[in-house]
Amino acid sequence: MAFPRDTTLADVGEFGLITEMTKHFAQGEHVLVGPGDDAALLRVKQGHVVVSTDLLVEGRHFRRDWAEASHIGHRAAGQNLADIAAMGGVAHSMTLGLAVPSDLPAEWAVDFAEGFAAECSLVGASVVGGDVTGADQIVISVTAIGAVAQAPVLRSGAEPGDVLALCGRQGWAAAGLAILKRGFRSPRVLVDAYRRPQPPYAAGPAAAAAGASALIDVSDGLLSEARHIAEASEVSIDVHTAALTIPDELNAVASATGADALAFVLGGGEDHSLLAAFPPDVELPQGWTVIGTIGEPGGEPVTVDGEVYEGPAGWTHF
Repeated sequence: MAFPRDTTLADVGEFGLITEMTKHFAQGEHVLVGPGDDAALLRVKQGHVVVSTDLLVEGRHFRRDWAEASHIGHRAAGQNLADIAAMGGVAHSMTLGLAVPSDLPAEWAVDFAEGFAAECSLVGASVVGGDVTGADQIVISVTAIGAVAQAPVLRSGAEPGDVLALCGRQGWAAAGLAILKRGFRSPRVLVDAYRRPQPPYAAGPAAAAAGASALIDVSDGLLSEARHIAEASEVSIDVHTAALTIPDELNAVASATGADALAFVLGGGEDHSLLAAFPPDVELPQGWTVIGTIGEPGGEPVTVDGEVYEGPAGWTHF
């Protein structure tokens, strides 16, 4: 532990916090200037630069009584790293903005930094800068910078006749959130899935290399993200529920809470699985499963087993 247990950020101060946090942020060879100057300086190789920014607000995106600081660090990094993967790229640099109350334990901020850095290390990304300031509640802002070796895969490239495919766990985080809202902590595997998602980072570049026509990160809900592809590509999408995997744990939670296990999968977010369209003659990379079809535009953009879905399609922010 870097500070005595009762030490707050008011005791440490802005620059003391920055000094301690940056100890955990290793710098890659592409970083010419990292934390400590007015801006970072990065060496950019040939290819496209991709950038994504996300916000997390305490009480809306996370609760400290539901997840440890390190878990929240993993989540904050993971949702941005997944966005880069969803373009077919790999993140190499991150910036972190942190607004925190002055009475927040300094240990919490350091544990958050450790979790954030550990998640970044999964793809070899460096935390190259950021900012800290005071606030009445915790607000986290993360920007991810990455590169794609080929043309980036957009949401707008799906064509009629393509197949819809999924890679990664889906519905697990939603079930874990449902458990926490009921005041429980088990099944632990689902609670942990909410606390620390496991995005399939390597699946994005693999899909791009295989010839994916459209790609998106499932952050808000499977059907919600499918709709983004349908509208951007001007196609229709039909999701086939028989192709979706519903583990026993999801069925158990659904039975205990009176929920629908399928609804966790179709409408749940925050697993950060990847959803893609592939031409029908493409051999899907390992880990990808066909779960639907892409059709001509007209009528409802997204259907489930050929019918309009009446349940929740995903999270909305307003």
